[in-house]
Amino acid sequence: MIMLKHYSRLLIILFLASSCASKKEKFEDYVFKTRSEEVKYQTAYDKALKLWNIPYTEEDIKTSFGTAHVVIAGPKNGKDLVLLHGMDASSTMWYPNIKALSKNHRIYAIDFIMEPNKSNLTAKPLSSDDIIVYYNEIFNHYKLKKFDIIGASRGGWIATLLAIQKPNSIDKIVLLSPAQTFKFIDKVGKTSSALMLKLFPSEKKFAKTLNTFSTHPENISRIYQRQFYLANKYAKSNSSMLKMTPFSNKELESIQNPVLVLIGDKDVINSEESLERANKYLVNSKTKTIKDAGHFLTIDQPMVVNDAVINFLEKK
Repeated sequence: MIMLKHYSRLLIILFLASSCASKKEKFEDYVFKTRSEEVKYQTAYDKALKLWNIPYTEEDIKTSFGTAHVVIAGPKNGKDLVLLHGMDASSTMWYPNIKALSKNHRIYAIDFIMEPNKSNLTAKPLSSDDIIVYYNEIFNHYKLKKFDIIGASRGGWIATLLAIQKPNSIDKIVLLSPAQTFKFIDKVGKTSSALMLKLFPSEKKFAKTLNTFSTHPENISRIYQRQFYLANKYAKSNSSMLKMTPFSNKELESIQNPVLVLIGDKDVINSEESLERANKYLVNSKTKTIKDAGHFLTIDQPMVVNDAVINFLEKK
């Protein structure tokens, strides 16, 4: 009950902040306040994307809601693999994992359209139904069939949302500490640092947030840190998490796909209860706790995560 009160307070604060911002914003400037700030952020994005250190291409796809930015890598004859990043992290977040993931897979890393990245929202904010349409338009554009999907944090919630839709073209699913998917945020008090960073950005609050979400913040590239910080400094308050609630037992049971769920043992978003619910209601699931890892487990323990994910995806 105490946790729910904290969570409700968090949502109220975020809702009020986003409401104040929405009175001033225009839909064409949904994420950034000024063109100058957008340019500074995208310059940092371009530098961070080079951390992939593999050949890639970038494409902009027209959707019903604006332009979707997609980063493509890996062999053309590899099995298709969609990557959905965490909140404010953008597709550049996969830099510790992309070399392993792209070895035998054709990668489609998609920027979420309501966050700071290179996608561009020109419509009103998306509902859950709109989010489904947005991603399916991209899947249809690339003619993706029987593809695998990896979602981190908010991306894990979106991957689950897509998987409960019937029919769909998804094969295997990997959920990396999925936010608000199996339960509400585990340690709401500790995650308040991220909220304060969003509302009152500063380098000090940013460092505190990294320490909260990562067991090894020293491993995070300074180039990527710069981009991630600007996402919080320049972007307007992100209210879309208000629409994210844990999925029902029935919804989870409807997912027949093979699913791998990984969380860090020091995660502030999930706990063993998340894995227990995954094991109970996902009929074809495998779960694992990654030691010495926080919510940013792909950065905290990249080799362990990469091995677990690749073994799962390539197992016949």
